[in-house]
Amino acid sequence: MDTYDVVVLGGGPGGEVVADRLVRSALTAVVVEADTVGGECSYRACVPSKALLRPDAARAEARSVDGARQAVTAALDPERVLARRDRFTGRGDDTGQADWLEGAGIALVRGHGRLAGERLVEVTGPDGTVRTLRARRAVVVCTGTEPALPPLEGLDRIGVWTNRQATTADAVPERLVVIGGGAVACEMATAWRSLGSSVTLLVRDQALLIGWEPCAGEEVARGLSDLGVAIRFGVSAVRVARDEATRAVTVDTDDGTALVCDEVLVAVGRRPRTADLGLDAVGLAAHDWLPVDDTCRVTAVEGDWLYAVGDVNHRAPLTHMAKYQARACAAAIAERAAGRPAVTGGRQQWSAEADHVAVPQAVFTRPEVASVGLTERAAREAGLAVRVVEYRIDDVAGAALHADDYRGLAKLVVDETRGVVVGCTLTGPMATELIHTATVAIVGEVPLERLWHAVPAFPTVSEVWLRLLEAYGL
Repeated sequence: MDTYDVVVLGGGPGGEVVADRLVRSALTAVVVEADTVGGECSYRACVPSKALLRPDAARAEARSVDGARQAVTAALDPERVLARRDRFTGRGDDTGQADWLEGAGIALVRGHGRLAGERLVEVTGPDGTVRTLRARRAVVVCTGTEPALPPLEGLDRIGVWTNRQATTADAVPERLVVIGGGAVACEMATAWRSLGSSVTLLVRDQALLIGWEPCAGEEVARGLSDLGVAIRFGVSAVRVARDEATRAVTVDTDDGTALVCDEVLVAVGRRPRTADLGLDAVGLAAHDWLPVDDTCRVTAVEGDWLYAVGDVNHRAPLTHMAKYQARACAAAIAERAAGRPAVTGGRQQWSAEADHVAVPQAVFTRPEVASVGLTERAAREAGLAVRVVEYRIDDVAGAALHADDYRGLAKLVVDETRGVVVGCTLTGPMATELIHTATVAIVGEVPLERLWHAVPAFPTVSEVWLRLLEAYGL
Protein backbone atom coordinates (compact mmCIF):
# COMPACT_ATOMS: atom_id res chain seq x y z
CA MET A 1 0.00 0.00 0.00
CA ASP A 2 1.36 3.39 -1.06
CA THR A 3 0.67 6.28 1.30
CA TYR A 4 0.43 9.99 0.49
CA ASP A 5 -0.98 12.93 2.37
CA VAL A 6 -3.61 13.44 -0.34
CA VAL A 7 -4.92 11.24 -3.15
CA VAL A 8 -6.49 13.16 -6.05
CA LEU A 9 -8.94 11.30 -8.30
CA GLY A 10 -8.81 12.96 -11.71
CA GLY A 11 -6.04 14.86 -13.46
CA GLY A 12 -8.05 17.63 -15.10
CA PRO A 13 -7.60 21.34 -14.33
CA GLY A 14 -9.05 21.01 -10.82
CA GLY A 15 -6.99 17.95 -9.99
CA GLU A 16 -3.77 19.47 -11.31
CA VAL A 17 -4.23 22.70 -9.37
CA VAL A 18 -5.24 21.11 -6.06
CA ALA A 19 -2.28 18.72 -6.21
CA ASP A 20 0.15 21.50 -7.08
CA ARG A 21 -1.09 23.70 -4.25
CA LEU A 22 -0.85 20.84 -1.76
CA VAL A 23 2.73 20.07 -2.75
CA ARG A 24 3.58 23.77 -2.42
CA SER A 25 2.22 23.49 1.13
CA ALA A 26 4.75 20.73 1.90
CA LEU A 27 2.20 17.90 1.66
CA THR A 28 2.59 14.88 -0.63
CA ALA A 29 0.05 14.23 -3.38
CA VAL A 30 -0.67 11.63 -6.04
CA VAL A 31 -2.96 12.12 -9.04
CA VAL A 32 -4.91 9.12 -10.35
CA GLU A 33 -5.94 9.46 -14.00
CA ALA A 34 -7.46 6.86 -16.33
CA ASP A 35 -7.60 9.03 -19.43
CA THR A 36 -5.53 12.13 -20.23
CA VAL A 37 -3.76 14.39 -17.77
CA GLY A 38 -5.19 17.83 -18.41
CA GLY A 39 -8.76 16.60 -18.62
CA GLU A 40 -11.66 17.38 -20.92
CA CYS A 41 -10.91 21.09 -21.11
CA SER A 42 -7.43 20.71 -22.56
CA TYR A 43 -8.26 18.25 -25.31
CA ARG A 44 -12.00 18.07 -26.01
CA ALA A 45 -13.69 21.21 -24.73
CA CYS A 46 -12.51 24.73 -23.86
CA VAL A 47 -9.13 24.78 -25.60
CA PRO A 48 -10.00 23.13 -28.94
CA SER A 49 -13.36 24.89 -29.18
CA LYS A 50 -11.74 28.30 -28.80
CA ALA A 51 -9.05 27.30 -31.28
CA LEU A 52 -11.80 26.49 -33.77
CA LEU A 53 -13.67 29.73 -33.10
CA ARG A 54 -10.77 32.18 -33.11
CA PRO A 55 -9.80 32.17 -36.83
CA ASP A 56 -13.19 33.35 -38.07
CA ALA A 57 -13.45 35.83 -35.19
CA ALA A 58 -10.10 37.32 -36.24
CA ARG A 59 -11.25 37.44 -39.84
CA ALA A 60 -14.48 39.16 -38.82
CA GLU A 61 -12.55 41.72 -36.75
CA ALA A 62 -10.38 42.64 -39.72
CA ARG A 63 -13.42 42.89 -41.97
CA SER A 64 -15.12 45.21 -39.48
CA VAL A 65 -12.59 48.00 -40.12
CA ASP A 66 -12.56 49.91 -43.42
CA GLY A 67 -9.11 49.75 -44.96
CA ALA A 68 -8.44 46.34 -43.47
CA ARG A 69 -11.66 44.91 -44.89
CA GLN A 70 -10.41 45.21 -48.44
CA ALA A 71 -7.33 43.13 -47.62
CA VAL A 72 -9.38 40.19 -46.33
CA THR A 73 -11.03 38.56 -49.29
CA ALA A 74 -10.55 34.81 -48.91
CA ALA A 75 -12.57 32.29 -46.92
CA LEU A 76 -11.09 30.34 -44.03
CA ASP A 77 -8.77 27.46 -44.79
CA PRO A 78 -10.38 24.56 -42.85
CA GLU A 79 -7.27 22.37 -43.10
CA ARG A 80 -5.10 25.04 -41.50
CA VAL A 81 -7.73 25.82 -38.85
CA LEU A 82 -7.91 22.17 -37.82
CA ALA A 83 -4.12 21.90 -37.84
CA ARG A 84 -3.83 24.94 -35.58
CA ARG A 85 -6.33 23.38 -33.17
CA ASP A 86 -4.24 20.21 -33.12
CA ARG A 87 -1.15 22.21 -32.17
CA PHE A 88 -2.95 23.33 -29.02
CA THR A 89 -4.29 19.90 -28.11
CA GLY A 90 -1.47 17.67 -29.30
CA ARG A 91 -4.26 15.42 -30.60
CA GLY A 92 -4.72 14.08 -27.08
CA ASP A 93 -1.06 13.48 -26.28
CA ASP A 94 -0.73 14.36 -22.59
CA THR A 95 3.04 13.84 -22.32
CA GLY A 96 3.66 17.51 -21.58
CA GLN A 97 1.04 17.63 -18.85
CA ALA A 98 2.33 14.42 -17.28
CA ASP A 99 5.88 15.76 -17.35
CA TRP A 100 4.64 18.92 -15.64
CA LEU A 101 3.22 16.85 -12.78
CA GLU A 102 6.54 15.10 -12.32
CA GLY A 103 8.41 18.39 -12.39
CA ALA A 104 6.07 19.81 -9.76
CA GLY A 105 6.78 16.88 -7.43
CA ILE A 106 3.38 15.27 -7.91
CA ALA A 107 3.14 11.50 -8.33
CA LEU A 108 1.00 10.15 -11.19
CA VAL A 109 -0.73 6.76 -11.20
CA ARG A 110 -2.36 5.71 -14.46
CA GLY A 111 -5.59 3.78 -14.06
CA HIS A 112 -9.18 3.91 -12.85
CA GLY A 113 -9.51 4.88 -9.21
CA ARG A 114 -12.36 3.88 -6.91
CA LEU A 115 -12.99 4.62 -3.25
CA ALA A 116 -12.49 1.49 -1.16
CA GLY A 117 -13.22 2.96 2.26
CA GLU A 118 -12.21 5.93 4.37
CA ARG A 119 -9.02 7.44 2.89
CA LEU A 120 -8.51 4.38 0.69
CA VAL A 121 -8.43 4.28 -3.12
CA GLU A 122 -8.04 1.21 -5.31
CA VAL A 123 -6.58 1.83 -8.76
CA THR A 124 -7.03 -0.65 -11.59
CA GLY A 125 -4.19 -0.12 -14.02
CA PRO A 126 -4.27 -0.47 -17.82
CA ASP A 127 -2.96 -4.04 -17.44
CA GLY A 128 -5.66 -4.98 -14.93
CA THR A 129 -3.45 -4.97 -11.85
CA VAL A 130 -4.92 -3.38 -8.72
CA ARG A 131 -2.96 -1.01 -6.50
CA THR A 132 -4.15 0.46 -3.22
CA LEU A 133 -3.39 4.05 -2.22
CA ARG A 134 -3.89 5.39 1.29
CA ALA A 135 -4.39 9.06 2.11
CA ARG A 136 -3.16 10.37 5.45
CA ARG A 137 -5.20 13.55 5.16
CA ALA A 138 -7.72 13.55 2.32
CA VAL A 139 -9.07 12.18 -0.93
CA VAL A 140 -10.13 14.82 -3.45
CA VAL A 141 -12.56 13.81 -6.21
CA CYS A 142 -11.97 15.76 -9.43
CA THR A 143 -13.57 13.42 -11.96
CA GLY A 144 -15.68 16.06 -13.71
CA THR A 145 -18.66 15.35 -15.92
CA GLU A 146 -19.60 13.62 -19.15
CA PRO A 147 -22.21 14.43 -21.81
CA ALA A 148 -25.79 13.64 -20.87
CA LEU A 149 -27.60 12.01 -23.80
CA PRO A 150 -31.40 12.22 -24.05
CA PRO A 151 -33.55 9.08 -24.50
CA LEU A 152 -33.83 9.70 -28.24
CA GLU A 153 -34.74 6.74 -30.44
CA GLY A 154 -31.79 5.58 -32.54
CA LEU A 155 -29.24 7.83 -30.87
CA ASP A 156 -27.09 4.92 -29.72
CA ARG A 157 -26.80 3.59 -33.27
CA ILE A 158 -25.69 6.59 -35.36
CA GLY A 159 -22.31 7.45 -33.86
CA VAL A 160 -23.57 10.70 -32.36
CA TRP A 161 -21.29 13.67 -31.75
CA THR A 162 -20.87 15.14 -28.28
CA ASN A 163 -18.44 17.91 -27.35
CA ARG A 164 -15.64 15.36 -27.76
CA GLN A 165 -16.26 14.66 -31.45
CA ALA A 166 -17.30 18.25 -32.19
CA THR A 167 -13.97 19.62 -31.00
CA THR A 168 -11.71 16.90 -32.41
CA ALA A 169 -13.22 16.02 -35.82
CA ASP A 170 -10.72 15.81 -38.66
CA ALA A 171 -13.09 16.89 -41.43
CA VAL A 172 -15.85 19.45 -41.91
CA PRO A 173 -19.28 17.81 -42.22
CA GLU A 174 -21.27 19.14 -45.13
CA ARG A 175 -24.46 19.18 -43.04
CA LEU A 176 -24.63 19.32 -39.24
CA VAL A 177 -27.65 19.21 -36.94
CA VAL A 178 -27.03 20.53 -33.43
CA ILE A 179 -29.47 19.60 -30.67
CA GLY A 180 -29.40 22.09 -27.80
CA GLY A 181 -29.42 25.80 -27.08
CA GLY A 182 -26.69 26.29 -24.49
CA ALA A 183 -23.11 27.50 -24.70
CA VAL A 184 -21.65 24.35 -26.30
CA ALA A 185 -24.41 24.17 -28.90
CA CYS A 186 -24.07 27.85 -29.81
CA GLU A 187 -20.26 27.82 -29.96
CA MET A 188 -20.04 24.66 -32.04
CA ALA A 189 -22.76 25.86 -34.42
CA THR A 190 -20.69 29.02 -34.88
CA ALA A 191 -17.41 27.17 -35.38
CA TRP A 192 -18.57 24.59 -37.90
CA ARG A 193 -20.69 27.08 -39.83
CA SER A 194 -17.60 29.30 -40.18
CA LEU A 195 -15.74 26.30 -41.63
CA GLY A 196 -18.40 25.67 -44.25
CA SER A 197 -20.98 23.34 -42.70
CA SER A 198 -24.66 23.86 -43.32
CA VAL A 199 -25.86 23.99 -39.70
CA THR A 200 -29.34 23.59 -38.23
CA LEU A 201 -29.90 24.23 -34.54
CA LEU A 202 -32.81 22.44 -32.85
CA VAL A 203 -33.76 24.28 -29.66
CA ARG A 204 -36.45 22.80 -27.43
CA ASP A 205 -37.00 26.14 -25.68
CA GLN A 206 -38.04 29.45 -27.21
CA ALA A 207 -34.67 31.10 -26.61
CA LEU A 208 -30.94 30.40 -26.50
CA LEU A 209 -28.85 30.48 -23.32
CA ILE A 210 -31.72 29.90 -20.91
CA GLY A 211 -30.73 31.23 -17.48
CA TRP A 212 -28.89 34.23 -18.94
CA GLU A 213 -30.35 37.68 -19.42
CA PRO A 214 -32.72 37.50 -22.43
CA CYS A 215 -30.60 40.02 -24.35
CA ALA A 216 -27.68 37.57 -24.45
CA GLY A 217 -29.68 34.80 -26.12
CA GLU A 218 -31.31 37.27 -28.48
CA GLU A 219 -27.96 38.64 -29.65
CA VAL A 220 -26.46 35.17 -30.12
CA ALA A 221 -29.53 34.09 -32.11
CA ARG A 222 -29.18 37.14 -34.33
CA GLY A 223 -25.49 36.46 -34.84
CA LEU A 224 -26.04 32.80 -35.69
CA SER A 225 -28.77 33.72 -38.16
CA ASP A 226 -26.49 36.28 -39.79
CA LEU A 227 -23.88 33.54 -40.21
CA GLY A 228 -26.43 31.37 -41.96
CA VAL A 229 -27.32 28.96 -39.15
CA ALA A 230 -30.94 27.81 -39.33
CA ILE A 231 -32.43 28.02 -35.83
CA ARG A 232 -35.66 26.19 -35.08
CA PHE A 233 -37.09 27.18 -31.71
CA GLY A 234 -39.60 25.03 -29.88
CA VAL A 235 -38.61 21.95 -31.90
CA SER A 236 -37.24 18.67 -30.55
CA ALA A 237 -35.79 15.64 -32.27
CA VAL A 238 -37.81 12.47 -31.69
CA ARG A 239 -35.91 9.93 -33.78
CA VAL A 240 -32.59 9.58 -35.61
CA ALA A 241 -31.36 6.96 -38.07
CA ARG A 242 -28.23 6.57 -40.22
CA ASP A 243 -28.44 5.10 -43.70
CA GLU A 244 -25.85 2.31 -43.88
CA ALA A 245 -25.23 2.89 -47.60
CA THR A 246 -24.99 6.69 -47.80
CA ARG A 247 -24.02 7.28 -44.12
CA ALA A 248 -26.50 10.18 -44.08
CA VAL A 249 -28.51 10.71 -40.90
CA THR A 250 -32.23 11.50 -40.87
CA VAL A 251 -33.50 13.48 -37.88
CA ASP A 252 -37.27 13.35 -37.36
CA THR A 253 -38.69 16.21 -35.29
CA ASP A 254 -41.85 16.66 -33.25
CA ASP A 255 -43.26 19.17 -35.75
CA GLY A 256 -43.42 16.46 -38.41
CA THR A 257 -40.40 17.44 -40.47
CA ALA A 258 -37.30 15.42 -41.30
CA LEU A 259 -33.76 16.78 -41.59
CA VAL A 260 -31.01 14.99 -43.48
CA CYS A 261 -27.45 15.61 -42.33
CA ASP A 262 -24.02 14.02 -42.07
CA GLU A 263 -23.54 14.35 -38.30
CA VAL A 264 -25.67 15.08 -35.25
CA LEU A 265 -24.20 16.95 -32.28
CA VAL A 266 -26.05 16.54 -28.98
CA ALA A 267 -25.32 19.30 -26.46
CA VAL A 268 -28.11 19.20 -23.90
CA GLY A 269 -26.22 19.05 -20.62
CA ARG A 270 -23.75 17.10 -18.48
CA ARG A 271 -23.92 14.47 -15.76
CA PRO A 272 -21.41 13.71 -12.99
CA ARG A 273 -18.71 11.14 -13.71
CA THR A 274 -19.37 9.22 -10.49
CA ALA A 275 -21.01 6.01 -11.69
CA ASP A 276 -18.00 3.76 -11.05
CA LEU A 277 -16.26 5.70 -8.30
CA GLY A 278 -16.96 3.40 -5.35
CA LEU A 279 -19.23 5.91 -3.65
CA ASP A 280 -21.16 3.09 -2.03
CA ALA A 281 -18.03 2.19 -0.05
CA VAL A 282 -18.38 5.46 1.87
CA GLY A 283 -22.18 5.50 2.12
CA LEU A 284 -22.96 7.58 -0.97
CA ALA A 285 -25.13 6.77 -3.99
CA ALA A 286 -23.51 6.11 -7.35
CA HIS A 287 -24.25 8.48 -10.24
CA ASP A 288 -24.90 11.41 -7.87
CA TRP A 289 -23.36 14.86 -7.70
CA LEU A 290 -21.19 15.45 -4.63
CA PRO A 291 -22.53 18.46 -2.70
CA VAL A 292 -19.81 20.31 -0.78
CA ASP A 293 -19.34 23.20 1.62
CA ASP A 294 -17.25 26.26 0.81
CA THR A 295 -14.01 24.38 1.52
CA CYS A 296 -15.14 21.74 -1.02
CA ARG A 297 -15.55 19.14 1.71
CA VAL A 298 -18.27 16.59 0.85
CA THR A 299 -21.04 17.35 3.30
CA ALA A 300 -22.62 13.87 3.33
CA VAL A 301 -19.47 12.18 4.64
CA GLU A 302 -18.31 12.63 8.22
CA GLY A 303 -14.81 13.85 8.96
CA ASP A 304 -12.43 16.10 7.13
CA TRP A 305 -11.19 13.59 4.57
CA LEU A 306 -13.41 13.57 1.44
CA TYR A 307 -13.49 16.59 -0.86
CA ALA A 308 -14.85 17.25 -4.37
CA VAL A 309 -13.58 19.95 -6.71
CA GLY A 310 -14.90 21.15 -10.05
CA ASP A 311 -17.88 20.11 -12.12
CA VAL A 312 -18.53 16.98 -10.06
CA ASN A 313 -19.80 19.07 -7.13
CA HIS A 314 -22.26 20.96 -9.38
CA ARG A 315 -21.56 24.38 -7.84
CA ALA A 316 -20.13 26.23 -10.82
CA PRO A 317 -19.31 23.85 -13.70
CA LEU A 318 -16.66 25.92 -15.46
CA THR A 319 -12.92 25.29 -15.78
CA HIS A 320 -11.88 28.57 -14.17
CA MET A 321 -14.17 27.93 -11.22
CA ALA A 322 -12.78 24.40 -10.83
CA LYS A 323 -9.32 25.93 -10.51
CA TYR A 324 -10.64 28.48 -8.02
CA GLN A 325 -12.23 25.73 -5.93
CA ALA A 326 -9.01 23.74 -6.15
CA ARG A 327 -7.02 26.62 -4.68
CA ALA A 328 -9.52 26.97 -1.85
CA CYS A 329 -9.70 23.22 -1.24
CA ALA A 330 -5.92 22.83 -1.05
CA ALA A 331 -5.70 25.72 1.41
CA ALA A 332 -8.41 24.14 3.57
CA ILE A 333 -6.68 20.75 3.61
CA ALA A 334 -3.37 22.39 4.50
CA GLU A 335 -5.00 24.41 7.30
CA ARG A 336 -6.62 21.32 8.78
CA ALA A 337 -3.43 19.32 8.43
CA ALA A 338 -1.76 22.00 10.55
CA GLY A 339 -4.43 21.59 13.23
CA ARG A 340 -6.41 24.70 12.37
CA PRO A 341 -10.17 24.53 11.67
CA ALA A 342 -10.34 26.41 8.32
CA VAL A 343 -13.55 28.17 9.32
CA THR A 344 -15.40 29.75 6.39
CA GLY A 345 -17.34 32.98 6.08
CA GLY A 346 -14.63 35.61 6.01
CA ARG A 347 -13.37 35.34 2.44
CA GLN A 348 -10.30 33.40 3.46
CA GLN A 349 -8.19 31.58 0.89
CA TRP A 350 -9.74 28.27 1.93
CA SER A 351 -13.32 29.37 1.27
CA ALA A 352 -14.71 29.28 -2.29
CA GLU A 353 -17.39 31.84 -1.52
CA ALA A 354 -17.33 33.52 -4.92
CA ASP A 355 -19.26 30.52 -6.24
CA HIS A 356 -22.36 32.05 -4.68
CA VAL A 357 -22.10 35.59 -6.01
CA ALA A 358 -19.66 35.99 -8.89
CA VAL A 359 -19.29 33.21 -11.45
CA PRO A 360 -18.03 34.72 -14.73
CA GLN A 361 -19.21 33.06 -17.93
CA ALA A 362 -17.97 33.69 -21.46
CA VAL A 363 -19.43 32.41 -24.73
CA PHE A 364 -17.25 32.95 -27.80
CA THR A 365 -19.97 33.23 -30.41
CA ARG A 366 -20.40 36.15 -32.81
CA PRO A 367 -21.18 38.37 -31.06
CA GLU A 368 -19.46 37.31 -27.86
CA VAL A 369 -21.55 37.34 -24.70
CA ALA A 370 -20.37 37.32 -21.11
CA SER A 371 -21.98 37.54 -17.69
CA VAL A 372 -21.20 37.47 -14.00
CA GLY A 373 -23.34 37.55 -10.88
CA LEU A 374 -27.12 37.66 -10.79
CA THR A 375 -29.53 38.25 -13.63
CA GLU A 376 -32.25 40.82 -13.05
CA ARG A 377 -34.78 38.03 -12.54
CA ALA A 378 -32.59 36.13 -10.07
CA ALA A 379 -31.87 39.31 -8.10
CA ARG A 380 -35.56 40.12 -7.79
CA GLU A 381 -36.37 36.53 -6.78
CA ALA A 382 -33.69 36.86 -4.09
CA GLY A 383 -35.62 39.80 -2.66
CA LEU A 384 -33.08 42.50 -3.52
CA ALA A 385 -34.08 46.09 -4.14
CA VAL A 386 -33.11 46.02 -7.80
CA ARG A 387 -32.33 48.79 -10.22
CA VAL A 388 -31.26 47.97 -13.79
CA VAL A 389 -29.03 50.15 -15.94
CA GLU A 390 -28.48 49.51 -19.65
CA TYR A 391 -26.25 51.21 -22.20
CA ARG A 392 -25.51 50.56 -25.86
CA ILE A 393 -21.79 49.88 -26.12
CA ASP A 394 -22.03 51.02 -29.78
CA ASP A 395 -22.32 54.60 -28.48
CA VAL A 396 -18.91 54.52 -26.78
CA ALA A 397 -16.18 56.25 -28.81
CA GLY A 398 -13.72 53.42 -28.26
CA ALA A 399 -16.22 50.88 -29.58
CA ALA A 400 -16.80 52.89 -32.76
CA LEU A 401 -13.04 53.04 -33.30
CA HIS A 402 -12.69 49.32 -32.61
CA ALA A 403 -15.17 48.29 -35.30
CA ASP A 404 -17.16 50.23 -37.90
CA ASP A 405 -20.21 48.08 -37.25
CA TYR A 406 -19.77 47.54 -33.52
CA ARG A 407 -22.96 46.34 -31.86
CA GLY A 408 -23.20 45.55 -28.17
CA LEU A 409 -25.18 46.02 -24.99
CA ALA A 410 -24.18 46.39 -21.35
CA LYS A 411 -26.63 45.65 -18.54
CA LEU A 412 -25.96 46.20 -14.86
CA VAL A 413 -28.05 44.85 -12.00
CA VAL A 414 -27.64 47.04 -8.92
CA ASP A 415 -28.61 46.29 -5.34
CA GLU A 416 -29.98 49.69 -4.31
CA THR A 417 -29.86 48.88 -0.61
CA ARG A 418 -26.08 48.47 -0.61
CA GLY A 419 -25.35 50.58 -3.68
CA VAL A 420 -23.28 47.84 -5.35
CA VAL A 421 -23.31 45.89 -8.61
CA VAL A 422 -24.61 42.34 -8.19
CA GLY A 423 -24.87 41.34 -11.85
CA CYS A 424 -23.59 42.28 -15.28
CA THR A 425 -24.19 41.03 -18.81
CA LEU A 426 -22.26 42.21 -21.86
CA THR A 427 -22.73 41.46 -25.54
CA GLY A 428 -20.56 42.39 -28.50
CA PRO A 429 -16.89 42.30 -29.52
CA MET A 430 -14.51 42.00 -26.54
CA ALA A 431 -17.37 41.19 -24.13
CA THR A 432 -15.39 38.21 -22.83
CA GLU A 433 -12.45 40.47 -21.97
CA LEU A 434 -14.54 43.27 -20.48
CA ILE A 435 -16.42 41.07 -18.00
CA HIS A 436 -13.56 40.84 -15.50
CA THR A 437 -14.10 44.45 -14.45
CA ALA A 438 -17.61 43.51 -13.37
CA THR A 439 -16.29 40.43 -11.55
CA VAL A 440 -13.91 42.60 -9.52
CA ALA A 441 -16.69 45.08 -8.73
CA ILE A 442 -19.03 42.32 -7.52
CA VAL A 443 -16.50 40.32 -5.51
CA GLY A 444 -15.09 43.50 -3.96
CA GLU A 445 -18.59 44.90 -3.28
CA VAL A 446 -17.30 48.22 -4.59
CA PRO A 447 -19.81 51.01 -3.89
CA LEU A 448 -20.90 52.75 -7.09
CA GLU A 449 -19.74 56.10 -5.69
CA ARG A 450 -16.25 54.66 -5.37
CA LEU A 451 -16.40 52.86 -8.71
CA TRP A 452 -17.05 56.29 -10.26
CA HIS A 453 -13.43 57.19 -9.43
CA ALA A 454 -12.08 54.25 -11.47
CA VAL A 455 -11.55 56.23 -14.66
CA PRO A 456 -11.39 54.22 -17.90
CA ALA A 457 -8.76 55.20 -20.45
CA PHE A 458 -9.91 57.08 -23.54
CA PRO A 459 -10.68 55.94 -26.19
CA THR A 460 -11.35 52.36 -25.12
CA VAL A 461 -14.38 50.12 -25.11
CA SER A 462 -14.03 50.04 -21.31
CA GLU A 463 -15.39 53.56 -21.27
CA VAL A 464 -18.79 51.89 -21.22
CA TRP A 465 -18.31 51.73 -17.44
CA LEU A 466 -18.31 55.52 -17.22
CA ARG A 467 -21.42 55.68 -19.39
CA LEU A 468 -23.20 53.10 -17.22
CA LEU A 469 -22.47 55.09 -14.07
CA GLU A 470 -23.65 58.27 -15.76
CA ALA A 471 -26.86 56.51 -16.79
CA TYR A 472 -27.25 55.47 -13.16
CA GLY A 473 -27.05 59.12 -12.18
CA LEU A 474 -23.51 59.59 -10.91
